[in-house]
Amino acid sequence: MRAVVKIGGSLLYDAEGKVIVSRVRDYASVIESLVKSGHSLVVVVGGGRPARTFIAAARELGASEAQCDWLGIKLARNNAELLCAALGAIAYPKIVDNLDELEVAVNLGKVILMGGLIPGQSTNAVAAIAAELIQAEILLNATNIDGVYDRDPKEKGAVKLDTVTIEQLRQILKSGGTRAGEYELFDPVAIRIVERSKIPTTILDGSKPENLARAIRGEKIGTQIITSGSK
Repeated sequence: MRAVVKIGGSLLYDAEGKVIVSRVRDYASVIESLVKSGHSLVVVVGGGRPARTFIAAARELGASEAQCDWLGIKLARNNAELLCAALGAIAYPKIVDNLDELEVAVNLGKVILMGGLIPGQSTNAVAAIAAELIQAEILLNATNIDGVYDRDPKEKGAVKLDTVTIEQLRQILKSGGTRAGEYELFDPVAIRIVERSKIPTTILDGSKPENLARAIRGEKIGTQIITSGSK
C-alpha cells in the first residue's frame, strides 16, 4: 500500500518542550515494520511546540505572517530530520522540500520525510497534496487526540465520531485559526484537497505509534473522513 502519514509535531515533545526520543524511535520502528511488509510511505512531520514558541516570539517582534510561516516550515523540517536519523538507511537521505523532488523520490523505494513547503500552507495541507500527487491509497493524520469530536473535546459531553463528512468537518473546525502556528487538526486547504482527491483519510491518536499499523491493516480506529465518491 502507498500511504502518506502526517505526524503532528506536538507528539514529539513533552510538556517541558523536550524531544520524546523514545517516541521518535517507536515511530521509526513502526515505519520500518510497515516497509518490511511491503508498504511505501511518505511521512510529513509538523512543527509542534517549538514552532509555536518561535512563531509567537517572532510575531511579538513584528515579523510578518509570511516570516512566521517560514519559521514554522524550518522547524517542521528539523523535526522530520529527527525521524530521518532514527530511520537510518531506509529513509531518503534528504528532507524533501518541493513537489518536483517528491515525484522523483517516491520511486526510489525509500521512506520519504517532509516538513513544511511554502508559507500559508500547513503541514496537514502538505500531507494532503502529497497524497494526491503520489496517488496514495490512504492518508493518516496522527494527532494528540484520538479522532474528531462533535465539538471541542475538552468540553463536557463531547462525542468522538467514527466517521465525519467533509461538511461536518468544516462546521466542527470553522472556528480554528489560520495564522502561522494555529493550524489545528485539519485546515481549510487540507480539507479541500481531501475532498477533491477522495483519498481515504483517517485522523487518529498518534501518541501510540502502533496505531499507524492498525489503520493500514484496515482496523477501525480514529475518525474516517467521508467524501462523496470516496475510493
